[in-house]
Amino acid sequence: MRGRVLAIGGSDSGGGAGVQADTKTITALGAYAATAITAVTAQDTLGVHGILSVPPDFIRLQAVTALADIGADAVKTGMLGSAAVVETVAALLAESAVGVPLVVDPVMVAKGGARLMAEDAVSALKRSLLPLASLLTPNVPEAEVLAGHAITTVDEMRHAADALLTLGVPAVLLKGGHLPGPTVVDMLATVNGVALLERPRIETRHTHGTGCTLASAIAAGLAQGMELREAVVRARAYVQAAIAEAPGLGRGQGPLNHAAGGHAVAQSGTAILAK
Repeated sequence: MRGRVLAIGGSDSGGGAGVQADTKTITALGAYAATAITAVTAQDTLGVHGILSVPPDFIRLQAVTALADIGADAVKTGMLGSAAVVETVAALLAESAVGVPLVVDPVMVAKGGARLMAEDAVSALKRSLLPLASLLTPNVPEAEVLAGHAITTVDEMRHAADALLTLGVPAVLLKGGHLPGPTVVDMLATVNGVALLERPRIETRHTHGTGCTLASAIAAGLAQGMELREAVVRARAYVQAAIAEAPGLGRGQGPLNHAAGGHAVAQSGTAILAK
């Protein structure tokens, strides 16, 4: 086991997303997972049926305690919910995780449509957390909110990525899975340029937790000393394998097979996946 990741986000009682997906992913990729839970959700593959928010002071206590004893080589944030939680997380990371790579997954809406971030939290995210981040991983709807314009093409993805870079984050992985077509195009944008990363679309309804899983997989790579692009390439391959081997559970958006993803990466090796 190499690399320590602190995952800060909501709990998914169905086990497919949130800190459950984070923990499975980080473990499958050979790193150690600690968590700070921001909210407890009653959730299944059909949607979110209830949310119980954790008080910001207790979120801070969870994170600071884990950082002080176990430590972290990377931090990943997911569901933060409110402006107060965003501000709390930003403050504790600025104090207790200086220099630690931070992957921000700006969780706003669940697969089933439930809103997971208040409107005022978006402003707080831009103002307080993104300047601390190493990487921002929005999907198309999240990038539309953050960039302030619609995204329907790869060219519009590029414009949005450029806009997001002006928010103080040095790198953006804009995920193109919401755009139609047989090929999914993700865009890794940094101040040094843009790389298009393509993969064939797997036609399936079992994609619950893909955003959490991808961000956590990248964080695990960074915690293990990988360069950003290498961590992104491995993470994308991991998610692809986890989707392909999804167990087919539930009546709605089913979970991934996190164990299969880890096995595929272990068998192939990062060098092969990067080609």
